[in-house]
Amino acid sequence: MDFKTTETAEATEVRLTGRLEFTDHDRLGVIAAVVQGARTQRFVIDMIDLEFIDSAGLGMLMILQEEAETRNIKMILRNLRGDVKRSIDLARLGEIIAIEA
Repeated sequence: MDFKTTETAEATEVRLTGRLEFTDHDRLGVIAAVVQGARTQRFVIDMIDLEFIDSAGLGMLMILQEEAETRNIKMILRNLRGDVKRSIDLARLGEIIAIEA
């Protein structure tokens, strides 16, 4: 998985590409640092270019949600599609994390 970070006045955004899997666990700390350094109240994870997510990847999203929540930042998942959308729906993450089209 690769990612790119951008920050606007409205939100801090991380755009994920590729596959979010167990082997990406080491990058979680880097993305968590983005949350910790955010100067906005919205943290958006754009998944338009994410092809696959496994159960470890779902767990990583939960860890990021907890990190955002402790800083009173709203985390949003955006542009879910295909197998990624199906996995997130099956895990019922929409009950915990805001999802935007």
